[in-house]
Amino acid sequence: MRISARADYAVRAALQLVASGDDGPVKAEAIADAQDIPHKFLEGILSDMRRGGLVTSQRGGNGGYRLAKPAEAISIADVIRVVDGPLVSVRGVRPPELSYRGPAQSLLPLWIALRSNVREILDGVSLADVASAQLPADVAALTDTPGAWANP
Repeated sequence: MRISARADYAVRAALQLVASGDDGPVKAEAIADAQDIPHKFLEGILSDMRRGGLVTSQRGGNGGYRLAKPAEAISIADVIRVVDGPLVSVRGVRPPELSYRGPAQSLLPLWIALRSNVREILDGVSLADVASAQLPADVAALTDTPGAWANP
């Protein structure tokens, strides 16, 4: 599975908004500077997040962005879906829409299992969890698996 730059930037921008607390709206420039994200690219991402109901925006001198809901109510999966679409697709198609023949038939249940596990992890971790460095125990345990940090 590959996490796009767009998804990575979106999650980081959302976490920056969590860190800002109730200090009022945060300007896109401030988020871009704090997270080393190209400003113009971030503007498009924030627009998608606004359309997706994850952030609100306010215009003017005191304008900027803030989360539309509490950080506990926004999963990492929510953010990724808003900016990138489905969490797992094969050639841009959701696994249930695929069909295979012959020896490739067992690929479909494999893709479904992958999708299920990705959903379980990303839907189960909120922005608040990441911002507080308190990942759910089942997710944190996966990082202790032998070889989890190594590239084959």
